[in-house]
Amino acid sequence: MAGANSNRRAVVIGGSMSGLLAGLQLRARGFAVDIYERVESELSGRGAGIVAQPAVIGALRGLGIATAGLGVEMTRRKILDAEGRIVCEIDCPQTLTAWERLYRLLRDAFPAEHYRRGVGLKGFEQSSRSVVSHFSDGSRAEADLLIGADGIRSTVRQQLLPDLNPLYAGYVAWRALIPEQAIPPAIHRELFDYMGFCLPPGEQFLGYPVAGPDNDLRPGHRRYNVVWYRPAEERTELKRLLTDETGVTHSISIPPPLIRHEHIAAMRAAAERLVAPQFRAIARLMDEPVLQPIYDLETPRMAFGRVAVIGDAAFVARPHVGAGVSKASDDALALADALAADEVAPALMCFEAQRLSIGRRIIERARHLGAYLQATQTEEERAHAGRYSTAQAVIEETALIDFLEA
Repeated sequence: MAGANSNRRAVVIGGSMSGLLAGLQLRARGFAVDIYERVESELSGRGAGIVAQPAVIGALRGLGIATAGLGVEMTRRKILDAEGRIVCEIDCPQTLTAWERLYRLLRDAFPAEHYRRGVGLKGFEQSSRSVVSHFSDGSRAEADLLIGADGIRSTVRQQLLPDLNPLYAGYVAWRALIPEQAIPPAIHRELFDYMGFCLPPGEQFLGYPVAGPDNDLRPGHRRYNVVWYRPAEERTELKRLLTDETGVTHSISIPPPLIRHEHIAAMRAAAERLVAPQFRAIARLMDEPVLQPIYDLETPRMAFGRVAVIGDAAFVARPHVGAGVSKASDDALALADALAADEVAPALMCFEAQRLSIGRRIIERARHLGAYLQATQTEEERAHAGRYSTAQAVIEETALIDFLEA
């Protein structure tokens, strides 16, 4: 099959997870692939820990990428009440890794000479025979297909669907990666080897271990990934959180160094009032947190002639289903398989038919799980909030993802 595709070329916009996965899957089927990433410096996950779902591990192995030592193997989940007592626990084997670790594996597997950093897409046009992309450095590239893998702010999607924008979900996540050595020994014993939760009313605090810098899995050298979901009304609280010291209000997100110190102090003070003592100690260590407003994005289409959008350029689901990277991986695999079997335009339509409904199911599922965290709720959302805000639901339902891909 590789020989049949050896003269076909793909241009991928976006050099993060989705773009690298698509590029590697297409190269494995004989395509010539160039990836264009608008950011000049090497990408960073900025404090993101992720669950390595079985689909992701399978995709890596299928690409010939070794998965030994991918992350920390965890077997159990626990929920603590506000006094620090265990109120619920289940067995849940998972591999917990860091964004940087998975990105580095993919980045190293893709040929450096075909990965263009610091080059953004300005626009494109397509014909029945090719797609021509125009870039910020004045260059152009003609290819058989163009793949938009450029995330929630996708330039490709904006040209195709200019009226489609992310929808704020009504809450934010405070995130941090804390060095294992910084955690007091007593707190470490109670928290570090588990995925732990605490559920203040209408909120969710969780943490779990991931590899340290440079994939260091040695005890004492790992990190603890922390996420705290908190409601924030869009026009007041969110705007305030996204406004930096100079008075500039950022859209979508704010760079971590620009978060006002008073907001970080208020977050820590809230932890002293609301979460288990073990997690209070963790919150005190969140010196340089990331503020992540939570959004939904749901595209009505993924195929546009010779152009496709995948990953977060097409669907952004709330994090509770842990589907971000697995969705990107499955999109890339389905896209490459379809293109290996047919000409570009019909292949992309086949890809869309397979993945569009799955993306919608993931979005819907994530909305249900996160409804109780929203600053405001409709009557339907209140019903979902009542169902999924219990300790048993939080600890069990967020572990289920496989059925969404069925």
